[in-house]
Amino acid sequence: MGNGEPRRLVEPIRFAHRGRIREIAGVDPNTTVLNWLREGAGLTGTKEGCAEGDCGACTVALGEAVDGRLRYRAVNACIQFVPTLDGKELVAVEDLRGDDGALHPVQQAMVEAHGSQCGFCTPGFVMSLFALYHAEGKPDRGVINDALAGNLCRCTGYRPIVDAALAMRPKGRKDKFTRAERETLALLQSIRRDPGLAYEAAGRRFYAPASEDELAAVLEREPSARILAGGTDLALEVTKQHRDLDALVYVGGVRGLDAIAENATHFEIGAAAPYTDAMATLAAVYPDFGEVLRRLGSVQIRNAGTIGGNVANASPIGDTPPLLLALGASVILRKGGQRRELPLDDFFLGYRKTALAPGEVLTRIRIPKPRPGLRFGAYKISKRFDQDISAVCAAFAVEVQGGAVRAARIAMGGMAAVPKRAAGCEGALIGRPWIEATVTAAAAALERDFAPISDMRASARYRTAVARNLLWRFFRIEALAPDAAHVLRYGT
Repeated sequence: MGNGEPRRLVEPIRFAHRGRIREIAGVDPNTTVLNWLREGAGLTGTKEGCAEGDCGACTVALGEAVDGRLRYRAVNACIQFVPTLDGKELVAVEDLRGDDGALHPVQQAMVEAHGSQCGFCTPGFVMSLFALYHAEGKPDRGVINDALAGNLCRCTGYRPIVDAALAMRPKGRKDKFTRAERETLALLQSIRRDPGLAYEAAGRRFYAPASEDELAAVLEREPSARILAGGTDLALEVTKQHRDLDALVYVGGVRGLDAIAENATHFEIGAAAPYTDAMATLAAVYPDFGEVLRRLGSVQIRNAGTIGGNVANASPIGDTPPLLLALGASVILRKGGQRRELPLDDFFLGYRKTALAPGEVLTRIRIPKPRPGLRFGAYKISKRFDQDISAVCAAFAVEVQGGAVRAARIAMGGMAAVPKRAAGCEGALIGRPWIEATVTAAAAALERDFAPISDMRASARYRTAVARNLLWRFFRIEALAPDAAHVLRYGT
């Protein structure tokens, strides 16, 4: 059957669970993994706390074959739709104990460190630690804190949980999942699809194409379908707004669409590449980009969410678009057999509106590598330092040569109906000396570039003052010697 031909939507969802293949049919594709576990599988250890990926009580681990090895990552089951399990291994908290009933090393460490009181949040902590248990390297306190930042607890004060994390792997990774790795990989290979999943239940359709050609063909047949990547925003339409998503096209299974490549001039980030994978690459050359991604969401969110989704979502308070605009990024779009490259400057047309045509999909983002003399800074201002929605997100890319500004790209989120460049501010900088008088004029121009609104996150007056002050902060830091600037930014 060719890619352009419609397929019967009678295939079951297949995934590995407890050492065997589970097949699911008849389950509404809008059903979350959390609700299926609790109501369909009778596994109630996984809890609902927030239904929006914020508290971590619903954390589970997903296993996937990567380069011939099994990789486990923690995700929020409350915003993960059941069909996205297809081709993966699902691990919930009840699955950890040994066949003889013995506790998993993570669970044993939690018991010995007295890491649980009321117990409601404990399964989520255990599953975050399980994923960390299987990660490469020996985790230090900083890694542990980051791994647990997406799990909330009101009882223990976190210290005993961190103690458990430090003690859980004294002799390396030795659990039943490690011992069964070869068998699990064989199971996953046995359910690998080509073409991808086409599934229907409760009058709703779900597609998980396996190739980019198949993705394009599906969207030609279903141009009004919603495109699903990590679901960290789209799933909330179901869990919080109680909407029905009648047709979903999932890009997470498209081979190659999660790839991250580079050449002499730019990086190319696949639209399905999770933040986790893009973070290391971008942080190596643009440290502020990595810091914004770390603050954008918890490990669970970064394991699921994508930069491609953050851009295509077109939210005026998305964190990555201002940074990408400042860096001069472009997007690769595909509709059917046609591809086009569009500067990101031309992608955002209005509030939640983009240049995507019906049936067109964003496949990749191209980010230029830094040029000599480029100074880049990015700042996220929010009520809560970590894992909160921005009031203002600002990015500055200024090229200084011979003491004068040769080029400048400045972009803001939270200041307009779309992520937007500050054209007046840029014009006040370009061609002028990189000194206080120039920045004073640019700050005044910046105020005229935007007319922000007041809302629950910040007043218009506050946003304007913050934007102006961030320009000054960028100037003050970049005026320092490189080593001193790094210490001021990151503390080391």
